[in-house]
Amino acid sequence: MHDLIIIGKGPAGLSAAVYAVRAGLSVLVIGRDSGALEKAEKIENYLGFTDPISGPDLLKNSLDQAVRLGVEVVTDEVTGVSWMENFTVHTTKEAFEAKSVVLSTGIPRRKASVKGLSDYEGKGVSYCATCDGFFYRGKTVAVIGSGEYALKEASELKAFAGRIVLLTNGREFEGSFSDDKIELDKRKIVSVYGRDEKVGGVELDDGSKLDFDGIFVAEGTASALDLALKLGLDNDGKVILTSNDQATNLPGVYAAGDCTGGLLQVAVAVGEGAKAGMSAAAYVKESRGEKAPKLQWGE
Repeated sequence: MHDLIIIGKGPAGLSAAVYAVRAGLSVLVIGRDSGALEKAEKIENYLGFTDPISGPDLLKNSLDQAVRLGVEVVTDEVTGVSWMENFTVHTTKEAFEAKSVVLSTGIPRRKASVKGLSDYEGKGVSYCATCDGFFYRGKTVAVIGSGEYALKEASELKAFAGRIVLLTNGREFEGSFSDDKIELDKRKIVSVYGRDEKVGGVELDDGSKLDFDGIFVAEGTASALDLALKLGLDNDGKVILTSNDQATNLPGVYAAGDCTGGLLQVAVAVGEGAKAGMSAAAYVKESRGEKAPKLQWGE
């Protein structure tokens, strides 16, 4: 059991980790990669560097700093977050528990470029199996995706759907697949069609059609918004909504960085991460009955 789990090891997540561990919390950071900054060749607008620094170098320095201070780091893909008495963060390999969570996985990259898909969003096309799976009891559903996140979403649907087909859209499945309750179809999707103003199914590149009552999109990895939907966090469909202290509407859950919108810059992500880390520390200490510093944020 950790005091705090931070999902995402980019600048927002690592900043939150540094502030939280220095406040006395046991901190675990989980992330598959370091996001968009990892691809930045040169950064010249981050305060304190006389000469430009590359994104990978800035991230390495930040990660080394966090580890030196006692932060644990796990490189793995997060597939879901659940909440009961504590928070449980599920990855492709195991599950971790914590008293508080910071979401800092950047902006969503969950759209699938399939003709007609967006026409049926909210009409049978969903991005959250946990949220909408109940509505498909005994019905036939598809999950579009080719990675562990898609398999996780398909597995969530086993409690409800009568038939589940995992559509990789022409790609090989990334990982191991062995589930006799989920069908795997690797054919490319040409388009999504409707039936009675709702989603009806997909047309494949060999000319065949598959009828579905619902289609769930799980491309790539779980974004902060995907995780927010599973936890019931307030959002505007694009970003997570937070208060001035980076708190979401669910006590103990905070969000920082690009996933909250605004100016998508390293400096902003680091600042929001610092606030999220300090806020999480205050929350955990108060829940343990310890004295926590009163934080004041500008309106």
